[in-house]
Amino acid sequence: MFSNSFFMPFSQFLDYLHLEKNYSAHTLTAYKADLSAFQNFLKEEFDSEDLTEVNYPQIRTWIVSLVESGISNRSVNRKVSSLKAYYRFLQKTGHMEISPLAKHRALKTPVKVQVPFSEKEVKQVLDSFETDTFVGIRDKLIVELFYTTGLRRIELINIKAGEIDEENQVIKVLGKRNKERYIPLLASVCESVKAYRSARKALEVSLNGNHFFISESGVKLSESFVYRIINNYFSKVSGKLKTSPHILRHSFATHLLNQGANLNAVKELLGHSSLASTQVYTHNSIAELSKVHKMAHPRNKKD
Repeated sequence: MFSNSFFMPFSQFLDYLHLEKNYSAHTLTAYKADLSAFQNFLKEEFDSEDLTEVNYPQIRTWIVSLVESGISNRSVNRKVSSLKAYYRFLQKTGHMEISPLAKHRALKTPVKVQVPFSEKEVKQVLDSFETDTFVGIRDKLIVELFYTTGLRRIELINIKAGEIDEENQVIKVLGKRNKERYIPLLASVCESVKAYRSARKALEVSLNGNHFFISESGVKLSESFVYRIINNYFSKVSGKLKTSPHILRHSFATHLLNQGANLNAVKELLGHSSLASTQVYTHNSIAELSKVHKMAHPRNKKD
């Protein structure tokens, strides 16, 4: 159990992440688990549960213990990031003046390169759908939207029925930190939207809410359900270890950049707050450019 001095702001912190930051239930669970783990460590090692009385050497001891347990630096950084966000919240609400993590530097991590789906793999999946059933029509549209708009999984799940405008070929998306953005739609996708609206309307079920994507029983789709949809179709055509909605988002960005799209434009489409986040996707684009460069440059051509 949390002590009273800790539980109150901790509970408020989760509410803040949920209501103001629009974080998903999965993310909230991760934050709660990270904070609980740190508090348990404090109790065992320092006989204290009050996170407001923590100093950096204590946190550093926790970090060392995590590393020694075999957890990757990336996972350690995520856990520390949860703690850092909590202390920022305590500062914002007046529960703390200076964060004990103010001068902390994240552990070094290797650059993690996500391998996108190829254009051929995406086409194979899109050509495989049976568009005479509700499930086939819905699933095809889900794949099309991920690939042609770069939506995050939670953004797709939360789309409302009135937020897709086929006439003006645009979709309104509520992203991280409740930031709205508008993404253009391809004409072919708008046709798929119309087909899905008809199939959705034909379902003889009572709809629970106004969410655009629903199950055959009329219920809003879950994050795990959408993951299974993408994994099911793409695992049949791709040998990649990871076949998730995020890889489709990655494929969207990479393929645009490979075709010469402006980095700032891709940043806006993805809903990133800084170019640093978008530049992750340039690795594969650079690889493609390098291949073209070697093939086309006269100094690299043989007689």
